[in-house]
Amino acid sequence: MIKIFKQLGRHWAACIAVVALLFVQAYCDLSLPDYTSKIVDIGIQQGGIESPVPETVRDTTLQALELLMSEQDAALAEQWYSAPDADGVRTLSHDATAAMSELENAFATPDIVLYMAAAQNAATAAGTADAVTPTAYDLDAVATQFAAMSQAPGAREMLQSQLAAAFASLDDSVASSLSSQAMLLVALEYEAQGIAHDVQMGYLLRTGGRMLALTLLMVAVAIAVGFIASRVSAGIGRDLRRDVFRTVVGYSNAEIEKFSTASLITRTTNDIQQVQFVCVILLRMVAYAPILGIGGILHVAGGNTGLTWIIFVAVAALLLLIAVLMNVAMPKFKQMQTLVDRLNLVSREILTGIMPIRAFSREAFEEKRFDRANTDLMRTQLFTNRTMVAMMPFMTLIMNGTSLLIVWFGGKAMDMGTMQVGEMIAFITYTMQIVMSFLMLSMVAVMLPRAGVAADRIDEVVTTHATIHDPAAPKSLPENGTEGVVAFNDVSFRYPGSEEDALEHISFTARPGETTAIIGSTGCGKSTLLNLIPRFYDATAGSVTIGGVDVRELTQAQLHDCLGYVPQKGVLFSGTIDSNLKFGGDHITDADVQKATEIAQAADFISAKAEGFASPIAQGGSNVSGGQKQRLSIARAIAKHPQIYLFDDSFSALDYKTDVALRRALKAETGSATVIIVAQRISTVLHANQIIVLDEGRIVGKGTHAQLMESCPEYREIARSQLSQKELNLQKEDA
Repeated sequence: MIKIFKQLGRHWAACIAVVALLFVQAYCDLSLPDYTSKIVDIGIQQGGIESPVPETVRDTTLQALELLMSEQDAALAEQWYSAPDADGVRTLSHDATAAMSELENAFATPDIVLYMAAAQNAATAAGTADAVTPTAYDLDAVATQFAAMSQAPGAREMLQSQLAAAFASLDDSVASSLSSQAMLLVALEYEAQGIAHDVQMGYLLRTGGRMLALTLLMVAVAIAVGFIASRVSAGIGRDLRRDVFRTVVGYSNAEIEKFSTASLITRTTNDIQQVQFVCVILLRMVAYAPILGIGGILHVAGGNTGLTWIIFVAVAALLLLIAVLMNVAMPKFKQMQTLVDRLNLVSREILTGIMPIRAFSREAFEEKRFDRANTDLMRTQLFTNRTMVAMMPFMTLIMNGTSLLIVWFGGKAMDMGTMQVGEMIAFITYTMQIVMSFLMLSMVAVMLPRAGVAADRIDEVVTTHATIHDPAAPKSLPENGTEGVVAFNDVSFRYPGSEEDALEHISFTARPGETTAIIGSTGCGKSTLLNLIPRFYDATAGSVTIGGVDVRELTQAQLHDCLGYVPQKGVLFSGTIDSNLKFGGDHITDADVQKATEIAQAADFISAKAEGFASPIAQGGSNVSGGQKQRLSIARAIAKHPQIYLFDDSFSALDYKTDVALRRALKAETGSATVIIVAQRISTVLHANQIIVLDEGRIVGKGTHAQLMESCPEYREIARSQLSQKELNLQKEDA
């Protein structure tokens, strides 16, 4: 986890921008339920009336209301309402916002009393004792009566004392239920003025417009967050792939063998994709969930619904469920990446070795081997998926159970008059937002373990330093004519983890203008010896020098610039013949390429192709034969014009005629260069100036062909196994 957050820390500015935008998105998301509640409670149930203080009121109604107020409150009302217009309507001043709280306190009780009086008038007119909804006519009648009473001396004081005594005898629940009747009086007044519909539609349009604006802002912010998060995660993936690739390119063979090629490919692709995906989730969900959840809790706690305990029950149930599932699924997530590695390894082995598999009729065996690796991965994935799938029904049960509790207890609160329909809708919405925030965190908690394992595997590659690296104070090759002299000085080498040396006490010198050949039985260490020169491995004892300078004291770039290396297995890269032959550097010209192909005996088959040097080369050189691949590899080394040529059994796929012609042309080209050849065939090394015979990692013979035939039994045995007695006698006579 720390490694994932460390990657996000590289893009701290973008992450801060995302968090800021998420606060804006959460504000919009948390404001919408409030507006929904207002539309239901105020816009629909209260006709768009927000306050017991009417925006416009007829003069007769205002006089009746003022009669029910104290003298101070009546004076306040007169202060903030304009004089009656031609229709006798008075308008509340736009500057009354500062005094709105005082006005609401002044109007609340008179509104209730006047509405109840109008309702009583309606019931009397209908000749019933039941509650009857009053009309504008009833309000006019009552307002006229109160206006007439206002002329009587002491009328206000008498009404005030009666109202105080009446409201003092009411309990809180009844008083709360009566408070809504203040809005009903305002609605009745608007109806009498003929503007009730306009007031309601105006409120609905204003509130709906704000909701639409918040929604559009939330959509814009969500798009911006998604865009930034995607760029950040893509940047993290790019940086990780670059870091891994740069690290792996600098690895020696020891590190490559430690991780395996299949595992390195998995870490560079699948593991980085896991980290990249979880970074998007962290920015878009993990950062948003706490903001949304805490904001929802604050909104719910700010209300007086008395249902906050339901949220705590739901959250506790969710946390318990997540804890149980994590304990069950976590170990399996850690196994999954190892199983993916195994499947990739098996797949790569089978696809690479498809021809030997067919030749030995091992298809059925390899299918079973692949099926075992595939089935193991499938079982682990099924277990984790089933665990996660099992989580969803429980989550749904918790969410629906929470909604049921809210409706049940909210209905009781509405029946008691302590909650309105819109408040309950808003409470349910906030509760679902809180639960969903925890649900998002739980989903991320499922993804994080696997991403954490992937991050650890990537970090393992990046933090594994190559055992072969440039020296702190590198030296330069001398320019006194000895820069092509390669010397092995009592060199021994042991592979990492091995108990025995692969090479022991190797000493010889290869000089410019001479060909040094290394021959021996299979597994005697020929290629290992050659690999010590370009530092694919470092000697564990002794030293390898070029021009008297230890190769470990040169930079790898300087060392490799003076070498022309042809591997045992020809390696070509996707592109064209020309791009492969110019692989040695930008200094290689078309003339160099043409000459190199002639020396390597590759010119004929290249010219036979329709596109010549522009002919495409498939991945791995799969569209050319083994011999052609070897000749192109040799030509690539020749085109570089190195000081030292290293041929690691690079003529094995050539026929004898081509081999002879190539070596003759190569001898003429490399007259001033040092040539070291590893070979299996006597014919390849026959005319070498110096032949090194290896046996079980030791030098058992050194000299020319004739000298070794006389003095080295191992060489003589190799020669007799490959050449007839007649050929040996002819060579003896030539010698």
